[in-house]
Amino acid sequence: MDTLERYGPLIGRFLIAFIFLFSGFGKITGFEGTIGFIASKGVPLPQFAAIAAIIVELGGGVMLVIGWNARIAAAAMLFFTAMAALIFHDFWAVAADQAQNQMIHFMKNVSMMGGLLLSSFMAAGRLA
Repeated sequence: MDTLERYGPLIGRFLIAFIFLFSGFGKITGFEGTIGFIASKGVPLPQFAAIAAIIVELGGGVMLVIGWNARIAAAAMLFFTAMAALIFHDFWAVAADQAQNQMIHFMKNVSMMGGLLLSSFMAAGRLA
């Protein structure tokens, strides 16, 4: 078996999961700020939403990296990322000076969704 074929899926899973792991950790270390930001977008029960986001980001990220139920983790993270894009990166509803930044974040989420969609349909690889 060729090295890339062996390690490629593991590296790919890590690269997709990294932003979720980093963000989930940031939500824990800045928990009150996270709750405030979520509340500012009108999300009901912001404390619950923050905890759910941490579980999806850290739990799903770890599951994806190690390849344990990676397809399920990727599907959950795909749904989470779609909801985050629609709720938190609403470039169509912000002031013109913020629209470009929010569109970039929205498109980042769309790109991440592509990787997660692939991960939800493909096997995790041999190193899972």
